[in-house]
Amino acid sequence: MRVLDSAIFSPLFSDAEISALLTDEAFVGALVEVEAALARAQARVGVIPAATAEQISRVKAADIDIAVLTKETIRSGFPIIALVQQIRRQAGEEAGSYVHWGATTQDIMDSAAVLQMRAASEIFQHDIREIIRRLSEVAQRHRTTVMAGRTHGQQALPITFGLKVASWMAPMLRHVERLDEILPRLLVVQFGGAAGTLAALGNKGLAVSEALADELKLAVPVMSWHAQRDSLVEFAGWLSLVTGSLGKMAQDVILLAQTEVGEAAESSEQGRGGSSTMPQKSNPITSELMLAAARTNASLLSALHHAQIQEHERATHGWQVEWLTLPQMMIITGGALKHALDLAQNLQVDEAVMRVNMVRANDIVLAEAAVFALANWMPRLKAEEMVKKACGIAISEARPLIDVVKETVAVPDGTVDWRALADPANYLGEAEKIIDRVLERANELLSK
Repeated sequence: MRVLDSAIFSPLFSDAEISALLTDEAFVGALVEVEAALARAQARVGVIPAATAEQISRVKAADIDIAVLTKETIRSGFPIIALVQQIRRQAGEEAGSYVHWGATTQDIMDSAAVLQMRAASEIFQHDIREIIRRLSEVAQRHRTTVMAGRTHGQQALPITFGLKVASWMAPMLRHVERLDEILPRLLVVQFGGAAGTLAALGNKGLAVSEALADELKLAVPVMSWHAQRDSLVEFAGWLSLVTGSLGKMAQDVILLAQTEVGEAAESSEQGRGGSSTMPQKSNPITSELMLAAARTNASLLSALHHAQIQEHERATHGWQVEWLTLPQMMIITGGALKHALDLAQNLQVDEAVMRVNMVRANDIVLAEAAVFALANWMPRLKAEEMVKKACGIAISEARPLIDVVKETVAVPDGTVDWRALADPANYLGEAEKIIDRVLERANELLSK
């Protein structure tokens, strides 16, 4: 079974728009677009006749026989030889002789791949912005919803659910910035001829490269990058960063949705995440898929780093490793973003259970608050020692921590406001201001 090609399983791990960009038909369309753009570029600088370029540009991708490409690709290892033959036949004998003039297979395939990555990046940008928009609404709605913050899996200090959501948003804001920084390096034309010298075009090679870039609305690199794959690896790294951040969000939701915790659920939809044998189950399947995407992309990224090591002017196998991994990472990222948007839209939050869980743990999240309250009139180390003992009593006797501290630590009347100290909402530090800072950044990004 091939999961990403499966009618049953592929919807779990992919996004229809991204998948459509990476079909055979879409890739052939991009290849034909590059060949046509090359002919127009060469006509612009006087390498081939203008009428010839017009004739080549009339060739339609829909008329390319993919079955023939498949057969010939098995023989040569690449689809370009068979593609050029078909374009030549459709363009006519005279114009056909100018198809693929001075280019090499990798020029066409790399440039076509860049066009696909550009289209995918536009979808990624849109989806991330929508996720940020939805998470902003959740963070605002729960800016004062008090819950236990957890470190090393244990209750630590009071936080708000809005702060947790802001922690999911902040990396996504950076990912938008990162993609904006990456794209100028990624969206460049590939055109160097057989060995990167453009020798077949005499003194017009660089002019053709610039004209081709203009035709395709891409940037011009300082030189062809046949064996320089760092920009592709950088993009793959970005894909893994995105799914990794979504995986962190998913992992949090999975933990919050545990039966013993029950502070959040993915959706209120009946039957979602159901079990074939256990009626009570509502498994966090959306988060599970996001987490699987993160771990898979992290693994695939390693292959791209290996593929970056390419010998001499054009390599032997690293390019093929890219074919096996980069499109897969793009599809998986699209699927993870789709699921993240669904999660952000449908997340269910149980505020009452959040408070109950702190009470059930005897409000030990207030231990640090108690230390600093006592440290106002006794040495801090002494306060820590006394509160630590009080924590042991509170846990063993199932009593609220602040009640135990009040009973076991003798302090002058009026020194500590015990009622205020016992309320976790009074020990949230700068949580709301931090949320506001993230929301402000989000608003700035969304307004552009």
